[in-house]
Amino acid sequence: QVQLVESGGGLVQPGGSLRLSCAASGSTFSANFMGWFRRPPGKEREFVAGISRYTDTTDYTNSVKGRFGISKDNAKNAVYLQMNSLKPEDTGVYYCATGRTGDWRYPESYDSWGQGTQVTVSS
Repeated sequence: QVQLVESGGGLVQPGGSLRLSCAASGSTFSANFMGWFRRPPGKEREFVAGISRYTDTTDYTNSVKGRFGISKDNAKNAVYLQMNSLKPEDTGVYYCATGRTGDWRYPESYDSWGQGTQVTVSS
C-alpha cells in the first residue's frame, strides 16, 4: 500500500505562486505516472497535470498551461506542482495520485491518492 502526503497549500492572492509537494511512502512504489487533480468548491474533481515517472512527458489541462509546472524526483518518490499567476478559479482541494495503466487524465486510472491540500486564491 502506497501512502501519499501532499503539502504546500494555503491562501494566496491572485497573481501569486504556490508550490505543492507530494511524497510517497510505504510498499514498493510501482507507479508509471503521477498526477495532480483538484476539486473546486461545489464541482467535480478534475485533472490538472500528469507526468510520466520514466520519461519527461507531461500533460496539463488547458486552463493551467503556461502557469503550472509539474515535476518529479524519482529518488525521493516525490512529485511537485509549481503554480504561478494563480487565479481565483484555481481555488480548490488539490490531490496527488499515482497510477500504472490507463489514461492519466482520468481519476479511474489512479491507484493511490493523497488526502488533499487546500489552495485558496483570494484577495
